[in-house]
Amino acid sequence: MNSNFKLGNHPVLANILIICLVALLGLVILFLWLNIFTRHGDWETVPEVENMSFTNAINTLHSKGFRTDIRDSVYNEEITPGFVVEQFPKPGSKVKPGRKIFLYINAVHPRELIIDTDNSIPGEALKGYSLRQGMAKLEELGFRKVNVVTVPGDNDRIIRLTANGRTVSKMEKVPVNALITVEVYDGQLNRVTDSLLEEEYLQYVTEVEDGNIPLDYPENNDDEPAFVQ
Repeated sequence: MNSNFKLGNHPVLANILIICLVALLGLVILFLWLNIFTRHGDWETVPEVENMSFTNAINTLHSKGFRTDIRDSVYNEEITPGFVVEQFPKPGSKVKPGRKIFLYINAVHPRELIIDTDNSIPGEALKGYSLRQGMAKLEELGFRKVNVVTVPGDNDRIIRLTANGRTVSKMEKVPVNALITVEVYDGQLNRVTDSLLEEEYLQYVTEVEDGNIPLDYPENNDDEPAFVQ
């Protein structure tokens, strides 16, 4: 190496060296800052707050340094209203201190839904719908307590819809946990009518054959029975 080499005589090389030193120093500072900011190596165990009241769950999480956020409210009849249904992250998870814990709370009241939104002609909900259409609609909305009651009729159309014993109108909100009763025609009336007519006809023919009912022929000029050609 030339003993007379001076960095000042090579400004380009000097600038590159300075840039490298500044970049290296920046990386060291960034690493130290991230290590302090993220508390690298520190972690906390998420406590279990499911099936706790909302107030107790909040106090428990805050006492551990966690933040909380209510993501959604659901309704479950098997859980006390206002209690935590689910949490995320799950209990026992290892997370950074101060992590936000998302809570799903059981609603005080069940959701209310409109069964029939067609208000072009005011009236009763789903009246005139086929049973298949009506059941598909109720299932899509999330109603699970549905009973079907049939009455004699000549089609399979819905007559009336009740929620907890009360008739439901169009655009009316109904609790999703309500007991829905669908009254519908059974479609058997025509078949029953035809069966009765056939039975009456067969009985009439039998009585005629047995001579219990005389055949009355219309009179003509020749006083002979008139046969239809």
